[in-house]
Amino acid sequence: MKILFQGDSITDSGRDVRVVHTANNPSGLGHGYVLMAVGRLLAEYPSRALKFYNRGISGHKVFELSKRWQKDCLDLAPDVLSILIGVNDFWHTFSGGYAGSLDTYEQDYTTLIHRTREALPDIQLVICEPFMLPCEEVDQSWMEQFTQYRDTARRVAAHANAVFVPFQSVLDQACHKTPPEFLTPDGVHPTLGACHLLANAWVDTIDQANLLTTTQE
Repeated sequence: MKILFQGDSITDSGRDVRVVHTANNPSGLGHGYVLMAVGRLLAEYPSRALKFYNRGISGHKVFELSKRWQKDCLDLAPDVLSILIGVNDFWHTFSGGYAGSLDTYEQDYTTLIHRTREALPDIQLVICEPFMLPCEEVDQSWMEQFTQYRDTARRVAAHANAVFVPFQSVLDQACHKTPPEFLTPDGVHPTLGACHLLANAWVDTIDQANLLTTTQE
């Protein structure tokens, strides 16, 4: 069974692109939530022949995923596809000279999912909630606006019958115990501790949905 992680820098997390075609290679999985989630699943399900790949690229937005989708997703033909995308679709409208909008995000995301379903009709989809925390560059007004992007990701997941991983809720809950600066240095990129929380949320959600069992059957 092949499981592919896609997204931006939060998924990329410094992965070594030279080993992109090698499954379960720690260097190729990056240093973030993907590596931690994969490690836990390989330990919990040693007999299931799980093959994990990470093709996240730092800075990417949905339309940039689309440009490389054939090579970095469809050609691999994963059984399970997990996508975390959206923070740059919002953030770069302020700091990256990007002219996209909320409607652009939803349309691009919906089109990408439709294209994936057409090419790989049996694929199991996981859509992760993009997240921000109010610290450093991110102020409360950004949080309020970004809610619409998070709601859009949830809506895309529902329409695609995808498993939805509520990352924002996980980090919001953690903020009851620790300042947001302990979870992200800039309001966007997670610390090591935050990556651990995200990884556990991802695995727990997958387990609750019986996704690996369902796919193998």
